[in-house]
Amino acid sequence: MELWNFPACSFFSDHHTHTIMPSLLSGRILHFPKLSATASSESYSSKQVKFPKKISQNSATSVRPADSGSPLRKTHRLNLEVSPHRAVSAVRLMRIEFGGAFADLLNEQGKGSGDNEMGYVERTLGFHTRDLDDRDLRLVTEVVGGTIRWRRYLDHLILSLCHDERTFRSMEPLLVQILRIGFYEITKLDMPPYAVVDESVRLAKVALRPGAGNLVNGILRKLAVLKESDSLPAVEVDGDDRQQARGLATLYSHPVWMVRRWTKYFGQDTAIKLMTWNNSYPSFSLRANTGKGLTGADLVSRLKMLKVPHEPSLYLDDFVRLKTGMQNVIQAGLLKEGFCAVQDESAGLVVSIVDPQPGENIIDCCAAPGGKTLFMASRLNGQGKIFAVDINEGRLRILRETAKLHQVIDVISTIHSDLRTFSTDKVVEWDKVLLDAPCSGLGVLSKRADLRWNRRLEDMEQLKHLQDELLDSASRLVKPGGVLIYSTCSIDPEENEERIEAFLLRHPEFYIDPVNKYVAENFVTNRVFTNFYMRVQTVSCHIFLRSVIQSLICNSVFRFES
Repeated sequence: MELWNFPACSFFSDHHTHTIMPSLLSGRILHFPKLSATASSESYSSKQVKFPKKISQNSATSVRPADSGSPLRKTHRLNLEVSPHRAVSAVRLMRIEFGGAFADLLNEQGKGSGDNEMGYVERTLGFHTRDLDDRDLRLVTEVVGGTIRWRRYLDHLILSLCHDERTFRSMEPLLVQILRIGFYEITKLDMPPYAVVDESVRLAKVALRPGAGNLVNGILRKLAVLKESDSLPAVEVDGDDRQQARGLATLYSHPVWMVRRWTKYFGQDTAIKLMTWNNSYPSFSLRANTGKGLTGADLVSRLKMLKVPHEPSLYLDDFVRLKTGMQNVIQAGLLKEGFCAVQDESAGLVVSIVDPQPGENIIDCCAAPGGKTLFMASRLNGQGKIFAVDINEGRLRILRETAKLHQVIDVISTIHSDLRTFSTDKVVEWDKVLLDAPCSGLGVLSKRADLRWNRRLEDMEQLKHLQDELLDSASRLVKPGGVLIYSTCSIDPEENEERIEAFLLRHPEFYIDPVNKYVAENFVTNRVFTNFYMRVQTVSCHIFLRSVIQSLICNSVFRFES
């Protein structure tokens, strides 16, 4: 499970806009039926949207969604040039919310992505705009990510400015997305209101109907007046614990259950800091491909040639941090040629704790997509073996292809299996066992903008049981005197400290091995999340567990007594 790094600046520093292009729209074309919008973003995302094989169209006059049974819808030829970034953003938001697409912030396809983006707009909405350029695509990334993050708060504002609640609830999903985009651009990006209103009205009229444009015009103009007078609708955060949680959830745009959970475990002040961080802009880090004999210095040299702003990692020699310029790296071919890989520093710290040594046999129990597998393999210097187990054959195939590109395939063997089944039939015991367990991902909400709306409270209980099963299975693979490393990308104690406590009660043959000798001391504390934000500044929010009582941020290392 890959993690994403936090910038090495002050934790609550000003936001930085990143020049990262969005990923391609993938999958089938959406037909958007009329669905009721709701005031709660949590329930709104549960609606399902029909995926027809194709939306047929006549570019001159009409569009009919295939197999929908709906009447012909005329494509309004108003001679209005719809903003390409707005049309693409609206379609992508629909796909993310109703089609299960991911809000990826990194597009490794490089040039030509805009053609695919606009193709989806034309086939989905029945019209096209001018071609997308790189600036448009960067704006799409910003608008899509930000609109998803702030969805609950934006819906609060929209509902407040509607004539009544019924008006909001009866809006088509596409109309809601157009309004959300406009509200985000005015309230969070400080774009000129007149331009946002004009472009939003054009999109609503062409994509829906003239009346929809009139509605958008009225609501956005109200917002512009309130924004100018600094009198946006307030969010009530007073009252009992439940009312406070609901108010904070709206103000910081998170599900109510997350706010209540974090307040319970960490206190309200820390919960607010976590939500503030989750709404900030993420950054990326690159790892030089040491499997090809490259070093961090080689990577820095290439980045200087590309004029990409960067800074070295404070903790990992072969890692470099990027705040902007990732698209330059992609278009220069550094990823495709295997010169480097996008990998979070916290994932690198997990490998530091595994501490692969030449000649060792190591098993990565939930290996895909393979970032840690590849990094561990590069540290074996061609001696030893990494066994990568995963239940997803397709992702293992990608791992093998990447291993060939990185020239470490000779020390990697992939195993397509469920760990729980594989461990009962094992005939080999490994020196080191890494379990990077499936988890809620609550530590990477800054990078995965959509994840907060896709997680449910019920998921936590299911994940706990799965993590226990996987830990028990992984423990059977450790040879006497070997090491088991447990890793998650969650900040939730139930997925970390409590899982370790329960594991040690079930397996007294294991004991905690402190990780101080593998990572910097400031990553290790004697209390849960003590100095947490200091650590977040410098790397990420993985959770290393040092012992049943002494917890760090993201991993647990156990030793099996011989």
